[in-house]
Amino acid sequence: MANLNQEQLRRLARLGAVARLSQLREEEAAIRSEFPDLFGRGGRKSGSAEDPAPAPGKRRRRRRKMSAEARKAASDRMRKYWEEHRKAKAEK
Repeated sequence: MANLNQEQLRRLARLGAVARLSQLREEEAAIRSEFPDLFGRGGRKSGSAEDPAPAPGKRRRRRRKMSAEARKAASDRMRKYWEEHRKAKAEK
């Protein structure tokens, strides 16, 4: 086995990583073409036990809309919280 310095090992490792990523992308494309309903928005029943979890980078957070009253209440609570926080900090 040839003696390789750190730079040569790193370069070879990088080449191997690039090749592996290329293989993974090809595999992903094949899976996506075979099972398009797994990745698209339409055609899938939500809540079914057969549905797989979304891909790690593809999750979307859905937030409930806050009413104006709820926003005002949260604002008042936080204003009071920070007022007390500053008061406690000033007393130290």
